[in-house]
Amino acid sequence: MKTLPISRYRFFQKLQPLSLLKKITGKSVTGCLQVFSTSGSWSIYMDEGKLIYACYSEKMFEPLYRNLQRLSQQISTLPGGIKEQLRAIFETGIENQAIPNPDYLAICWLVNQKYISPSQAAILIEQLALEVLESFLNLEEGSYEFIPESFLDDMPKFCHLNLRLLVERCQTPRSVRVNVSQREASGREAVYRQTSPTSQSHPSQLFKINELQPQAKTTPKLPRTNGYKPPAYSINTNDHRGQRISQPPVDKKIYTIFCIDDSPAVLNTIKSYLDEQTFSVVGVTDSLKALMQIVRTKPDIILLDISMPNLDGYELCTLLRKHSHFKNTPVIMVSGKVGFLDRAKAKMVGASGYLTKPFTQGDLLKVIFQHIV
Repeated sequence: MKTLPISRYRFFQKLQPLSLLKKITGKSVTGCLQVFSTSGSWSIYMDEGKLIYACYSEKMFEPLYRNLQRLSQQISTLPGGIKEQLRAIFETGIENQAIPNPDYLAICWLVNQKYISPSQAAILIEQLALEVLESFLNLEEGSYEFIPESFLDDMPKFCHLNLRLLVERCQTPRSVRVNVSQREASGREAVYRQTSPTSQSHPSQLFKINELQPQAKTTPKLPRTNGYKPPAYSINTNDHRGQRISQPPVDKKIYTIFCIDDSPAVLNTIKSYLDEQTFSVVGVTDSLKALMQIVRTKPDIILLDISMPNLDGYELCTLLRKHSHFKNTPVIMVSGKVGFLDRAKAKMVGASGYLTKPFTQGDLLKVIFQHIV
């Protein structure tokens, strides 16, 4: 079990989990509610009053593996060894917290590799959120803080969950919830497809796709109920609404990452951070020779150091943007400079993002997933 910083203990108090959740359901609330106790910590990520992810620090991957195993019975594209793949790629470095939410990155990777669709990721996130909230609602003492900016801010969002409905489902007897969830898992996407903007009576009106109709401006309480509640989310994509749960096998893409940096140590660090099953890393130290190699390689994303002799990152990025093939290729500027002017100049020459040295594995994976998912 991870050790909680001693400073957290000083502020422990009696908690009312339902009251905390009610505070973050307003439409203007975006950020992360973090709650700490002696047993671990809970992170509940919100976007405009809707839950987009939730996790528990002491059981981050176990629920993910368990729910993937359950989904694999309906999704033909999930291979048998997916647990070992995810463990090798994303659990490395978790003990030193190099990656804030490697479990969410793992879900992004599953979608990116077409093991699951975005709508199936939404179903997975809903099930994980139910488990996290169930343990959170039993919390009696701890401390909490709300962070307006979070690790998920620039990451893909697969769903927006109705927190009130989720809590109601958590308060449903587990046997009822599990039986109904298993029965509906394979047909849930069809339920969402049937929901139309003019449908007013169906319960799914509360969480329909893209939430085309505004909800009444009332603040419902979070009641305790013994009946089963419907799935509580809207799916954030229209691309897969007609897609079957069982999909034909697809080839898994290996992404080519082209890195230009005059420091071999930096190139080696980048290679060590990226899994070979997902990324092919090409490293070049000479910026003058890099341009022709980039044209031949046609990478999926380019990491470009700013401070290099002969041809600096700004100049190289400008040249790349003039080439028709690289007008839309993500180019990430990598630099030890953290000033506003440096970032502004990077944007002016067409850079897609900015990565500050020194960076962690989590920083690198985050900026890559932002641009390839």
